[in-house]
Amino acid sequence: MAEAVRVRSLTEQEGQKLQRIVRRGSTSTVRFRRAMMLLASAGGNTVPVIANLVQADEDTVRDVIHRFNEIGLVCLDPQWAGGRPRLLDDDDEEFVIQTATTCPAKLGKPFTRWSIRKLAEHLRRNVARPIRIGREALRCLLHRRGVTFQRTKTWKESTDPDFDAKLDRIEYAINKRPDRTFAFDEFGPLGIRPTGGSCWAKKGRPDRLPATFHRTHGVTYFHGCYSVGDDTSWGVNRRRKGINPTWAALKSIRSARPDGAPIYVILDNLSAHKNGRILHWAARNKVELCFTPTNVSWANPIEAHFGPLRQFTLANSHHPNHAVQTRELHRYLRWHNQNTRHPDVRAAQRRERARVRSEKGIRWGGRPALGAA
Repeated sequence: MAEAVRVRSLTEQEGQKLQRIVRRGSTSTVRFRRAMMLLASAGGNTVPVIANLVQADEDTVRDVIHRFNEIGLVCLDPQWAGGRPRLLDDDDEEFVIQTATTCPAKLGKPFTRWSIRKLAEHLRRNVARPIRIGREALRCLLHRRGVTFQRTKTWKESTDPDFDAKLDRIEYAINKRPDRTFAFDEFGPLGIRPTGGSCWAKKGRPDRLPATFHRTHGVTYFHGCYSVGDDTSWGVNRRRKGINPTWAALKSIRSARPDGAPIYVILDNLSAHKNGRILHWAARNKVELCFTPTNVSWANPIEAHFGPLRQFTLANSHHPNHAVQTRELHRYLRWHNQNTRHPDVRAAQRRERARVRSEKGIRWGGRPALGAA
């Protein structure tokens, strides 16, 4: 019959150290459990009893006892290996990241984005530098290196040679002469059809709107005017954009300052805005037209007010005709002018500003933000 497995005779120092670890505990669970195994074996307990005590496998208990008999208390801190040897070095990981962030079309593939499966397959079949890596390991590597799956965004760079000068003039008008500064722009086209949106409803029972893609009533354009100093808005609906609606809107802006003081009007580069008759009228009536740079419509302060207009009057609507739609637009404008500090209005304006501003870190006023690319 085989001799029972048990620890050799403990020295006084070994017994005191094991007892101290068991009584006081240890930051290492492994060290604590191994000390319990050795102390229990020294107390005459058999391997099955010890295994039940520490909730471990009997073979594990035997291995610890044999290891103690060989090397002593050093066995309390096992020097385990780090698992499977690392297959990718730092250069391989950099190559994987570089490949993942490169458009597949540039590498001769017939698609414009990688999936995890396609990327792993490409790395494995790469003739110049084959890299074998599983999909889950690849996903973990990308996550660890800060590479995530994101939506592509578009951006238009302004080619206006007077970019800085125009933005500086707009910034001056807004910050130094707000009581004399106005903004104008067209909003549309506005069609008559059910428009989806969001609202409060019982869970799983959203409000339903009929779907149609026909614009049987034609379209209109809202010609909006905004006073920067008073934070008020007004405007009219017209069937089309052109010189006459623009001229009428500018006249309404001029009449908002009946004292005849010079005013600034911020507007975009639509050809109707630069008509000779309008420019001549503006010069005679002390109206300085501040045109935004090309592809920089976000510099017009009225853009932030078109977001709430779309959110609170058009979204989630089903207007029967243009007359009702126009009436609802003007009802909202009257409410807005009486509640310019309303939290919902401010929140909607902030969201719209975030949408129309530069996605390259250019702040309001045209100055690069710190750390912008």
